[in-house]
Amino acid sequence: MQRTLILLKPDCMQKRICGKVISRFEEAGFRIIGSKMIQLTPERLAEHYAHIADLPFYPEVEKFMSETPVMAMVLEGEDIINKLREMLGVTDCLEAAKGTIRYEFGSKEEGDSKMRNVVHASDSEETAEKEVWRFFNEDELYEY
Repeated sequence: MQRTLILLKPDCMQKRICGKVISRFEEAGFRIIGSKMIQLTPERLAEHYAHIADLPFYPEVEKFMSETPVMAMVLEGEDIINKLREMLGVTDCLEAAKGTIRYEFGSKEEGDSKMRNVVHASDSEETAEKEVWRFFNEDELYEY
């Protein structure tokens, strides 16, 4: 079983589609083992996006990701990282395949389609391990 971090981004919160997105995860057989709403701080965002923090567009990412609280979740399932990323579609909503979450719910506006894509998901087991512990403590995860 793998674990992965999910962040339901501010656009997901603003559109009030969290339930629709979460139901897709559950219908796919993934188990929610941790969930909470959090307001992302500049410090946590800089750590989370360290790989792009020095790029010219990073201030826009930070501004967007702190517009509203986000819902952070830890999901568990067989080969969840690959399966979930397939469900989500590619980062750019304009290029995402029909039927994917990002195609259906993400922004179709040029310039917004890569950032306002509803959900962040870990891209590898190594990244998932770091991201889960960046947002959750052991006592916030539940096995059942």
